[in-house]
Amino acid sequence: MKQSLWINGECVETKEYSTLLSPYDQSLIAEVAVAEKNDVRKAIEAASNAEGILRSLPAYKRAEILENVVELMKENKEECAQIIAKEASKPLTAARTEVDRTIMTYKFSAQEARRIYGETIPMDAAPGGEGRVAYTVKEPLGVIAAITPFNFPMNLVAHKVGPAIAAGNTIVLKPATQTPLSSYKIAQFFHEAGLPKGALNVVTGRGSTVGDVLVQDDRIKMITFTGSPEVGKQIREKAGLKRVTLELGSNAAVIVDENSNLKEIVPRIVTGAFAFQGQVCISVQRIYVHDTIYEAFVEQFIEHTKKLKIGDPLDEQTDVSAMISRGDQNRVLNWIESATKSGATLALGGRGENAILQPTVLLDVHPEEKISCEEAFAPVVHINRVSSMEEAINFVNESKYGLQAGVFTTDVGRAFKAAKELHVGGVMINDFPTFRVDHMPYGGVKLSGMGREGIKYAVEEMTELKLISFKL
Repeated sequence: MKQSLWINGECVETKEYSTLLSPYDQSLIAEVAVAEKNDVRKAIEAASNAEGILRSLPAYKRAEILENVVELMKENKEECAQIIAKEASKPLTAARTEVDRTIMTYKFSAQEARRIYGETIPMDAAPGGEGRVAYTVKEPLGVIAAITPFNFPMNLVAHKVGPAIAAGNTIVLKPATQTPLSSYKIAQFFHEAGLPKGALNVVTGRGSTVGDVLVQDDRIKMITFTGSPEVGKQIREKAGLKRVTLELGSNAAVIVDENSNLKEIVPRIVTGAFAFQGQVCISVQRIYVHDTIYEAFVEQFIEHTKKLKIGDPLDEQTDVSAMISRGDQNRVLNWIESATKSGATLALGGRGENAILQPTVLLDVHPEEKISCEEAFAPVVHINRVSSMEEAINFVNESKYGLQAGVFTTDVGRAFKAAKELHVGGVMINDFPTFRVDHMPYGGVKLSGMGREGIKYAVEEMTELKLISFKL
């Protein structure tokens, strides 16, 4: 298979193509176009030329296009799941779940397209404001650059493309190098759904080439990025007055209070730690368990982790498959080794077999070890004992990240205390931090980023407010 760029509603050939290999068995999936700077500029030009068309398209028309995409995805659900499973090595059951969530994300986008409201301003609330009627409207920004990661190659694209179209913006999309086919499939759906040419363009290639052009071109009015803090910082520094939304790293934590029902919560936390090999921004990485139930928690956690099936992502029984690259696997193995040399106990796993890192459980990891203070993005979790809710909250807040945290407790007072004091973007009481539904506000603090996703909230980021005042 040979995959070209998608610019102005057409396939565009390039001089160079790169091989896309399966992370699981290194088999050839496709030859994918590598964009040069001039290709990126053509995509921006196409989006800029379509800007006026989409801006003038009635809200119900934009909603209908998004609804058409929903129907096309429903008709092609299994094909979409297979694409995700092959290029990302995501277990097929998880890939199907992602497709279902993507459909829901575009449904929410269609709904939001119809309810982008302004408000009436009571001008006579201030002296001199008498005899005036004023109201606000929300208008599209223009051309939006979307840069997306590999771990949710359809749904995280939807979280950028869906609200952008709903608000009347055009897009240049740069998907992750390992997972481009999902984005090209979505572009095909939008084309079939009736989206005007140039409103959605997909360019693949080196981040240093594509990203630099997107960040520096004045025709781009906003950059929405999901990825590493290092790249996010560079984008923020180079973006100038462009609007920027950043969803960056995390090392999500769970607090387990002494009154927790382990039989109920342990399977849930295991899922939150090892789903899609832990390659989820809000994957459980740190667990702080009250000392009185620590031993029982560890025993049950390891027991449930051992039940996970490891293997081919296309096997419907597989829970854990290959990490996205051998380099990432080796990085995490080095972090595990460092932690054990510093006194941590390796309770389970810690081995790499071919492309697969065995689900790994560490105990009593020093807070300054990378496996604790950095984002592992791998099937690795560490469990630590604490003597109180206060101590656990302090450990969670010591992190330079702050995306989401989970708290399990039956004590209402402690729940409200954690909700108030945890310095994160979202606190999940009696659930793991990996919980997300696609219409909720989603984003973090500190090095976890700035701005919020979740369709309604992304639309806010992707529009600008205009005041209109009539003197009667």
